[in-house]
Amino acid sequence: MKPLRSDDPHNARWFAEEVRPHEAELRSYLRGKFSAHLDIDDLIQETYARLLQAREQTQLRSTRGYLFTIARNVALDAFRRRRVLVIDGVAELDLLPVLEDRPGIADAVARDQELQLLAEAIQALPERCRQVITLRKLHGLSHREIAQRLGITENTVNAQVAIGVLRLRDLLHARGVHRSLP
Repeated sequence: MKPLRSDDPHNARWFAEEVRPHEAELRSYLRGKFSAHLDIDDLIQETYARLLQAREQTQLRSTRGYLFTIARNVALDAFRRRRVLVIDGVAELDLLPVLEDRPGIADAVARDQELQLLAEAIQALPERCRQVITLRKLHGLSHREIAQRLGITENTVNAQVAIGVLRLRDLLHARGVHRSLP
């Protein structure tokens, strides 16, 4: 299957016809199950990105089914990442190994290089996509705030974020960065 391209009208039409109609129901589902603990906009964004990846790799028989399954898995993954280690008693602190948590020079240099590549990849995005990604990821605005600021719909924000994340991933992978960046 050919790679998903954001400028391909077929992909935009597929997203508008097969995914967007389920967004309200998906948001309602996620709010009902996970809203007390997680950012729904982030869950939607990651769901769209994973759905687009799945579409690149296989033909989806039921977009709605994949969409809701992926959304549930995204939420569960977020919970797993947020797990907190609870220490029963101060006495146990002495038993924990103490390591310096600063990165070594090589790690710091590699991280700086990766951040420079990320900045270049963001600059390579189309203007609207770059605006949306910057407002969401760097300024922390919600999808609603971005839509209001740019005069576009929240659906457009969702689509641009999902497409932007995929393009950034592809650009970074092409340059040898194979791990998540902030």
